[in-house]
Amino acid sequence: MAVTLNNRALVTVYGGSGFLGRHLVRAIARTGARIRVAVRRPDLAGHLQPLGGVGQIVPVQANVRYADSLVTAAEDADAVVNLVGILFASGKQTFETVQDEGARNVAEAAKAAGVSTFVHVSAIGADANSPAIYARSKAAGETGVKDVYPDATIVRPSVVFGPEDDFFNRFGALAQISPVLPLIGGGTTKFQPVFVGDVAQALVAAIEGRAPAAAPYELGGPEILSMRDVMERVLAYTMRSRRLVNLPFWLAKLQGAALQWLPNPPLTLDQVRLLETDNVVSGDAIKDGRTLEGLEIEPVPVASVVPDYLEQFRPRGQFSVYKT
Repeated sequence: MAVTLNNRALVTVYGGSGFLGRHLVRAIARTGARIRVAVRRPDLAGHLQPLGGVGQIVPVQANVRYADSLVTAAEDADAVVNLVGILFASGKQTFETVQDEGARNVAEAAKAAGVSTFVHVSAIGADANSPAIYARSKAAGETGVKDVYPDATIVRPSVVFGPEDDFFNRFGALAQISPVLPLIGGGTTKFQPVFVGDVAQALVAAIEGRAPAAAPYELGGPEILSMRDVMERVLAYTMRSRRLVNLPFWLAKLQGAALQWLPNPPLTLDQVRLLETDNVVSGDAIKDGRTLEGLEIEPVPVASVVPDYLEQFRPRGQFSVYKT
């Protein structure tokens, strides 16, 4: 069901304080709609409130692992967007509890609150048969949502980039301190990096009923880049000269298995397994118009955004002169 976003509308965004959440909250706020941001720690979500007018954005407490905490956040909402996800498991925050059971919990809470429109953010590569737990849990989350909301809109982005991302920034930081950059599996894995602002606009379109497809929308940018391409771009944008070294999958898996026990691991075994599969928009999605272009959104290229925020990793920072 379509929602008209204006000052009478209320949208609840679960997981709205993260990277994508900040941009989505800003995009919704520009329509005049009110936003309830459901997060585990609302006291740490104050940075969202300046994105809208006084009282327009309200953080509230909710935890997808505790179903009873979710209903209040959805009460009286016209639409719910679920952004909750994790990149690696930690303690009770496992892929199963957050991305599988958590997604179903959010959908059931929204249904109990009488919400008519539900939008769920998954990921390209969601697959019940994937060797990666992350991808399997994303697929299970989609199934759980569809069981509750058969007409829910599922959105699958490729790797999302933007000033606060954990993709280009991570490799930029590595290029700053390391003489070598690893190419896991030879650097042949393909990505279709998509700008965070474009994803936010696609989600607004979904809320407004402009993404009516029964199958998931797949969001990718205008370029398909291999991991080697990504590393070469990072070196160019950071003005660094580093050696690219091939790292076989078997060796990367050993490293990931050891590093995943760190508090904020640079690499996990599950992430290496994900790299064994390309992360690009499918031919079926392109044919059916389930893409940014199908929503009449022109994708922003990497070169238009990433060089600006990677300047912090250049030898002289903002005082380094980068030439395209």
